[in-house]
Amino acid sequence: MSQFFEIHPDNPQGRLIHQAVEIIRQGGVIVYPTDSSYALGCQIDDKAALERLARIRQVSKRHDFTLLCRDLSEISTYAKVDNKSYRLMKSLTPGPYTFIFKATREVPKRLWNPKRKSIGIRVPDNAIVQALLAELNEPLMSSTLILPDEDRPLNDASAIREILEHHVDLVIDGGPCSVEPTTVLDLSEGDIQIRRQGLGPTDAIT
Repeated sequence: MSQFFEIHPDNPQGRLIHQAVEIIRQGGVIVYPTDSSYALGCQIDDKAALERLARIRQVSKRHDFTLLCRDLSEISTYAKVDNKSYRLMKSLTPGPYTFIFKATREVPKRLWNPKRKSIGIRVPDNAIVQALLAELNEPLMSSTLILPDEDRPLNDASAIREILEHHVDLVIDGGPCSVEPTTVLDLSEGDIQIRRQGLGPTDAIT
């Protein structure tokens, strides 16, 4: 049965953040709030945790997994980013956008999209996530919490706990999130392709 932490959305309690990160480091899969919807997360190099996460989502190996980063300084380690793409990311982050890039060799191959050799990158504007990333001191492997046969993410932490309490190790209640996922921008081929229109506006993106 999963643990359930109520964490303040603006002033996250350090003790609970530390406990949450210890659960991640011990192989846990967690549910946490973001600046778009709730998401699933685990440690970047934990194969077993990734497999559990994929079973919950029922996604294939072709799914684009996402790395949550604290800021843009981490991104070049994990993604091949040209100057134009970097400027676009700088104008849109932190915020509800996921960017698809070619992955570097620092990213475990099991996280790559096998056809495009790509990875999702995200810098969220959420105090709880930023606190988790600061304590973890590395990106968090992440996927939007959209369950099989659903087209929108789950939004209520108590409902998430009832549904997933035997499948995840921790649910963080940070209050209600949006029911819209992130906007996904594919920059892996140079041009900008809007793969999913979500919470982040795209009117000014060229």
